[in-house]
Amino acid sequence: MRNLTKHCIGVMSGTSLDGIDIAYIKLNFDTNYQFEILKATTIPYQKEWKIALKNGFHLTGEALTKLDANYGIYLGNTLKEFIKSNQIEHLDFIASHGHTIYHNPKENYTLQIGNGPYINTITGIKTICNFRVQDVALGGQGAPLVPIGDMLLFSEYDYCLNLGGFSNISMNDENKQRIAFDICPANIVLNHYVNLLNLEYDDNGEIASKGNIESDLLNELNSLPFYNDSKPKSLGYEFIVETIFPIIDKYKLEITDILRTFVEHIAIQIAKKTDSNPRKKMLIAGGGAYNGFLIERLQSLTKTQLIIPDDSIINYKEALVFALLGYLKNEGKNNCLKSVTGASIDHSSGIIYTS
Repeated sequence: MRNLTKHCIGVMSGTSLDGIDIAYIKLNFDTNYQFEILKATTIPYQKEWKIALKNGFHLTGEALTKLDANYGIYLGNTLKEFIKSNQIEHLDFIASHGHTIYHNPKENYTLQIGNGPYINTITGIKTICNFRVQDVALGGQGAPLVPIGDMLLFSEYDYCLNLGGFSNISMNDENKQRIAFDICPANIVLNHYVNLLNLEYDDNGEIASKGNIESDLLNELNSLPFYNDSKPKSLGYEFIVETIFPIIDKYKLEITDILRTFVEHIAIQIAKKTDSNPRKKMLIAGGGAYNGFLIERLQSLTKTQLIIPDDSIINYKEALVFALLGYLKNEGKNNCLKSVTGASIDHSSGIIYTS
């Protein structure tokens, strides 16, 4: 089988609004898929961009169209500087996730702003983006998209867990088909309340560890209908605004107790998705992998071995996988699995822009 090597950049902006993850990747396929993260960085969002992207959910019409354009220009210029500063000469394409503003597959729509035309025009590099819309059109959730990367790049693990704005998991079912789904909100909620203390995040979960569990709040969160819905299923910011925040805020708790209770909620919901076999291994990536208190609470509730990889995987696994999605799209191969999203067919998703 021919060896096919591509150099590409994967770009990810998650709901937790930590910043733009950019990873320069070498991908190749011989008898299996292999990768090397050559250069990677996170560009933290300035306060103005954090506010703009967080408030994008509330915009309509012209204002949202303008934000889409401005964010695309910002991504293009940011990537151009990344390419220049790292003296990158070999680059086949850029694969950009964009930033999710709306995600409501039940109502047949999803929106990731800041996508391809501006990036392609500013950088002069082929750009592949808009990976979710086609899946929704085919009856799927449009999420999660990372599991095909888990399957092709991290097959030695029984579970792959991402602890980002939301927690999501992928695994093989009894029929050896890849399945995946969002479990529950995670950093997007924790960071929201920590921000009220003028902090970006709860370092290592130290603040949460000092709080107390509010049992009534915990029980109400654990009783939400979403957790009993059949798979596939996914979550969007709408769920946070319309459901999670109102439930938490009505209890009028100290922030330490909110954080402590919500950490327990996350740990309980994730543990429910694992089994009692201590030989099973779970790879954990995403910013939540650095929340030692959350990891400690999760390990206390499951016999599954929790594996924390090196920093490059923790921080850039999603950017890596979107580079893989672009690679597969560029080769005309399927990059969305119906067993994961619930779409009618496996398919090759994304739009390619060239200038």
